[in-house]
Amino acid sequence: MGLYALLITAVSLGFVHTLLGPDHYLAFIVLSKSLKWSRAKTLWITFFGGVGHVGGSVVIGLAGVALGLSLTKLTSIESFRGNVVGWMIIAFGVVYIIYGIYKFIKNGHHSHLPKFLLPKSIREYRHLPTTELEQENEKIVNITPWILFLIFVFGPCEVLIPLVMIPAAKHDAFGVFAVATLFGIATIVTMLVTVYLGYIGTSLSIFKKAEKYLHMIAGIIILLLGVGITFFGL
Repeated sequence: MGLYALLITAVSLGFVHTLLGPDHYLAFIVLSKSLKWSRAKTLWITFFGGVGHVGGSVVIGLAGVALGLSLTKLTSIESFRGNVVGWMIIAFGVVYIIYGIYKFIKNGHHSHLPKFLLPKSIREYRHLPTTELEQENEKIVNITPWILFLIFVFGPCEVLIPLVMIPAAKHDAFGVFAVATLFGIATIVTMLVTVYLGYIGTSLSIFKKAEKYLHMIAGIIILLLGVGITFFGL
């Protein structure tokens, strides 16, 4: 395959594999709503997640080429990474659901329950100064983007490895760089556009009416996403 055709393939696959993989954008959309991220912050977090996602596979691909690993071996490494990231997303979803339930109760949405049915920590939480409540929320807001970034660094780009191996086999450094760069740009741009459209769309949807359930909804969606990746190969 000529370099020109390979570059077109890299752009096409970057676009298609991102669009068909809900793990590339769904978490950013639901978390932006539950954590009230601005549009600009959501897109920046998405951008860095995309850089980590593509960069992780590029590093592994280049290391594999340098060590003389076969395509089969590199593919199996990427498959293993895919399994790991699937379980990471499941764990993140479960933890976020628990946080959503915790938050739901602490915000007084179950105030109709007798006090003795609520844990002492939750009863005390309701009497904390507003600044302390805001600080707790800020911790969650600050740590979540790093968790997302870590997950995306582990997340594999299975289709990138074979593309990089073709020019690498010919010792074409420029070809390797061009393929990885165009694939990365296509992937990240598609992520940004998809997240942007999702962000705008959910601003007009049921999310506004279900604000008190947003953390739980986000956790459930992330959990289902992880289950889909792990058990159904999404």
